[in-house]
Amino acid sequence: MTDALVLTDVRKTYGQREAVHGVSLTVHEGEVFGLIGHNGAGKTTLLRMISTILTITSGKIEVYGRDVAKEGDEVRKLISYLPEDAGAYKDLTGRKYLSFIAELFVSGKEKDEMVQKGVELADLGDKIDFRIDTYSKGMMRRLLIARAIMTSPKLAIMDEVTSGLDVINAYEIREVIRNIAKSGVTVIMSSHNMFEVDMLCDRVGMVDQGNLIDVGTPEELKKKYGKETLEEVFVTAVKGA
Repeated sequence: MTDALVLTDVRKTYGQREAVHGVSLTVHEGEVFGLIGHNGAGKTTLLRMISTILTITSGKIEVYGRDVAKEGDEVRKLISYLPEDAGAYKDLTGRKYLSFIAELFVSGKEKDEMVQKGVELADLGDKIDFRIDTYSKGMMRRLLIARAIMTSPKLAIMDEVTSGLDVINAYEIREVIRNIAKSGVTVIMSSHNMFEVDMLCDRVGMVDQGNLIDVGTPEELKKKYGKETLEEVFVTAVKGA
C-alpha cells in the first residue's frame, strides 16, 4: 500500500505557544481521510503545513515521498489546496475563471482539455457561463472544487469544504468528493461536522488542542469507545485525553 502522506512528530510553534504537538500520521493512497475537531483545534494549521503554506517548526512531512520542507516546489506539483475561505473572481463567468486558472499551469490544447475537465467536475450546466457573482454558495463551492481537481493532483487538501452550505448542497458536495476519490485522488479534509465525516471518510483523525488523540475508521472508533456516533466518540476521547 502506497503512502500518500506521512507526518512524523510534526510541531508548529508561534512564539511561546505550540499550536501542534508532535503529530504523527499516515494517509494511504486513495483514502478519504478526515481530521475532526472543534474550531481552533489545530486542523487548519496541519493542512497549511502539508500544503507548504506554513513552515514546520520541527518534525517531517512527506507527500508521496517528497519532503515538504526541502522539496516544496515538487510537493506543490502533487497537491491542491482548497481553504475554507477560498474565493473566485466574481466578475468572471465560471468557465472564464477555470480558463484563467488553467493558464497558470498549461497552454494550448492541454489548457482546453483542463478547462473542459473543470467544467465537467463543476457540473453547473449552462450556469458555467453565468457570472460568478450570481452563484449560490453551493455553486461557488462546486466551481472551487473543480478548480482544485482539474489540475489532476495526487493529493487534494480541503478545509471545511461544506462549511456554510445547506443540507442539500452539502450532500451534493460530498458526492463530488466521493467521485474524486473514486478517480484515484487521495483526499485529506477537515471538518467539525462529525456526521459528514462518518458518511464520507475511510479513516478519521481526532484533533484536540494541537494533539492527535486517536485514529481509525469511523466504525473502529465507535466500537472502541462504545458509542453510536462520532460526535459521542469525540467528546469521550477529548474528556479522556
